Amino acid sequence: METLDLQLVHALYVDGRASFRRIAAVLGVSEQTVARRYRRLRETGAVRVVGRLDPRYLGHAEEWVMRLRCVPSATLAVAQALAQRPDTYRIRLASGGTEIVCHMQTPDQRARDTLLLDTLPATRQVTSIDAHQVLRVFRGGPDGWHAPIASLGPEQVAELTPPPPDPAPLDLDDGDRLLLGELAHDGRMHHAALAASTGWHESTVRRRIAHLRAGGALYFGVDFDEQLLGYSSHTVLWISVSPATLEAAGTALAQHPQIAHAAATTGPTNLTATVFCAGADTLYGFVTDRVGCLPGIQTVQTAPVLRIVKRAGALDSEVRGRA
Repeated sequence: METLDLQLVHALYVDGRASFRRIAAVLGVSEQTVARRYRRLRETGAVRVVGRLDPRYLGHAEEWVMRLRCVPSATLAVAQALAQRPDTYRIRLASGGTEIVCHMQTPDQRARDTLLLDTLPATRQVTSIDAHQVLRVFRGGPDGWHAPIASLGPEQVAELTPPPPDPAPLDLDDGDRLLLGELAHDGRMHHAALAASTGWHESTVRRRIAHLRAGGALYFGVDFDEQLLGYSSHTVLWISVSPATLEAAGTALAQHPQIAHAAATTGPTNLTATVFCAGADTLYGFVTDRVGCLPGIQTVQTAPVLRIVKRAGALDSEVRGRA
């Protein structure tokens, strides 16, 4: 990627909703140049900004991670069916195509229970189900992975950094859910388009986005094609750690730049993570040298990812234009 593209991506990591005019002023180029570069990156699937909810400030929302094992011939179909749900994200095929890793975030416990207790068990192609509630996120959410590009200086980052949120519990109404559904598909959607989707006035859309961001419930993340930086190995780790050292192990793991997501969960493996590496040798070194020395480490399972079916919001095929 060219330097200007990397600077633009870094700017979006800082504030995914920042206007092209503001980004252009910080980068010292024209607004048209920034808009053109972003459209090209977006259309090729290299970059996508998405609006996400932080369940910590919704009180009743929960995050779960599911590990499903399926008949190999049916794995993709099951994953695609899960991807149609608005409450699922980060759906990946792993372990030679026999396993699905799926994250779920929902305030509706009945929808969760129906999926876990009725729908999935009744699907004959699903041979086993492990569902773990996320207890603490060490890397992810508003503190998600920032691809190690570091193209902006400290002063430029400071100019783009939005005010810190003042977290407070929030309740969502139907209009908020429509708004958030659109932002999950495209976090940079114009206010006019969002107004048309919600039936609100543009000023109401602006005000509600600002309110949700200020309360900590809404943040904007960046889906970035990690292969553009040479990360050809995408792996999910399932780690078992002594409970007394879980906090220290999760915190230490999240410090590594290769870690895109790390969280403590319920279940026999109580720490899960996503790691990006340059290849098998690099992954081997990371598991043996970095993961192996975590405090209280007991076991490590590695699940190489073969395909991403759904990222943070939209289906991967919607982003990249492929089936």
